[in-house]
Amino acid sequence: MLKYDKLFELLKKNGYNVSKIREQAILGQATYYGLKNGTKGIDAKTIDKLCKLLNCQPGDIMEYVPDAEEE
Repeated sequence: MLKYDKLFELLKKNGYNVSKIREQAILGQATYYGLKNGTKGIDAKTIDKLCKLLNCQPGDIMEYVPDAEEE
């Protein structure tokens, strides 16, 4: 499963809170909470947008973590 904890750390580090993320249309509300809860992912276009905004690489915003069933 892909986890986006790194994304939220980077957003916070760069001064983005939930309100600012919505105001600037960085992520939709459903996407934001889906990523937080691990129930939603993001497409390549959004990854590209986030990497440009945060000046980072895709690996800086997400990581692969094996599901418990796979271990």
